[in-house]
Amino acid sequence: RDLDFEQVVREATGGRGVDVVLNSLAGPFVDASLRLLAEGGRLLEMGKTDIRDPERVAADCPGVRYEAYDLITGAGPDRIGRMLRELSELFASGGLVAPPVRAWPLSRAREALRYLSQAKHTGKLVLDVPAPVDPEGTVLITGGTGTLGGQVAEHLVRTWGIRHLVLASRSGPDAPGAKELALALGELGAEVRIASADVADATAVAELVAGIDPARPLTGVIHAAGALNDAMLPAQSPERLARVWGAKATAAANLHAATAHLRLGTFVMFSSFASHLGTPSQANYAAANAFCDALASHRQAAGRPGLSVAWGLWAATSGLTARLDTANLARIGRLGITANTTEEGLALLDAAYRHGHPHLLALKLDARALAAQDAATLPTPLRALAATGGSGRGRPTAAAGGRPSDWAARLRGLPTPEQHRLLLNLVRGHAATVLGHADPTTVHPDASFKDLGFDSLTGVELRNRLASATGLRLPAALVFDHPEAAALAEHLRSQLAPDDAGAPGRDVLHPVFNELVRLENTLSAVAVEELDSGAVTTRLETLLSRWKAMCPSGDDDGGAVERLQVATADQVLDFIDNELGLS
Repeated sequence: RDLDFEQVVREATGGRGVDVVLNSLAGPFVDASLRLLAEGGRLLEMGKTDIRDPERVAADCPGVRYEAYDLITGAGPDRIGRMLRELSELFASGGLVAPPVRAWPLSRAREALRYLSQAKHTGKLVLDVPAPVDPEGTVLITGGTGTLGGQVAEHLVRTWGIRHLVLASRSGPDAPGAKELALALGELGAEVRIASADVADATAVAELVAGIDPARPLTGVIHAAGALNDAMLPAQSPERLARVWGAKATAAANLHAATAHLRLGTFVMFSSFASHLGTPSQANYAAANAFCDALASHRQAAGRPGLSVAWGLWAATSGLTARLDTANLARIGRLGITANTTEEGLALLDAAYRHGHPHLLALKLDARALAAQDAATLPTPLRALAATGGSGRGRPTAAAGGRPSDWAARLRGLPTPEQHRLLLNLVRGHAATVLGHADPTTVHPDASFKDLGFDSLTGVELRNRLASATGLRLPAALVFDHPEAAALAEHLRSQLAPDDAGAPGRDVLHPVFNELVRLENTLSAVAVEELDSGAVTTRLETLLSRWKAMCPSGDDDGGAVERLQVATADQVLDFIDNELGLS
């Protein structure tokens, strides 16, 4: 309503008395043009909008000639032919540039149409039907002679019907088991070529892709190569990063560039749960896999196939998992991740391919094992799953999770040996859990953590668990500064009860305290779901009531302790046995 149509036309034409061409514009622009052409000129209107009567225009606007025309029928074939030839020459010379074209996969049609309706684009939007994986084409598998690469190759032949494979690795035909793998795939009806190539080398990848038989063009890429060079963050170096990054991320980028001109049916990268959940000592590995996740999203946004599968743990031992010991497996198990079989892994691969999202976690997750952990010690994505985990019994652990206790208040007033004993049990329980043991007695108080199997990684994990349990800020080198459980417990005692020398006259612990400590640890470690909590609570209250009845009326805490000191061990142990059934 506020638009000055006459001014718009004036600025477009440069003044009065010139010919004006309108392309399917409504009345206000036509009227403004007629006023401007009152001194003479020709008004050409192309299209079907608001067509005027030429005689009426001539009568109302002397000197103005009005002509409406249709581009196709008005121009005629000869003139259109000349126009197209001239346009072709202009495009060929670079005088004209075609508008950009952005392709959207058909699965994102809704998003593409919304983008179009919001006029966010320049040029043309194209809905592209994704290319299928051609069974008669060739699939390239990097890391193809490794454990997972070989299993995937066999799966592609058996299930996907692929008949031509190129398996690439550093060792190529000299890799262990390579000849047997090629023979087995050949017996299934596949034509296999095993190539030696460093996929971190862009030239080698380009030559590998260019060397594929054009009669059986490349239809899919599966990037299963990778390398590890673990170290805690302070020990990471450019060399460690380069080795891991090159085999995973640089290789993925090289494959992406070398196949840019090809219409692939699939482009799959093997990632790791490290990129989503984080794994101690694998900052370089997590970063390299996160690059693959991002590359898959980038490819899909450009209308090209892209999938990054973040694997959990495979039961089949590969070059990357052969180094995992009991402690490493236990740490992964505390994330709820259990090893999937080869059949389960291949089924997950098929499901990920059908899903459509660019990057997915593919792992076997035990929600009940998660529920047994302290949510604060878990990666953020798993905390909600831990809170809503299965209601059944979780995997037994030496130290159950929980919120930090007020250890300073708990230790206050206790004799020094009792303080030490409580904290020693805490240290031994968490140390056993880190090492994958259910029984804390496997951790001897005076045994060296190093001799027990601790390294920098498990040492940091123990530090984290103790910090979470006590609320203390503890150094990363805690287990190396205090290399035995007893020494570490004494260090914690000095931090939690620095001014508490213990109650006077109680330097020698009565045996009953040992049993009470054991009872306390038992109740702290047990999963509530395993017992009838109401029955346990009732019996504890009964025990406390009867203990108070044994004490003289009005006896204070000191009197209770004194009475406990004179009781025989058998009396107190029999009392606990009879009332709780625990000893």
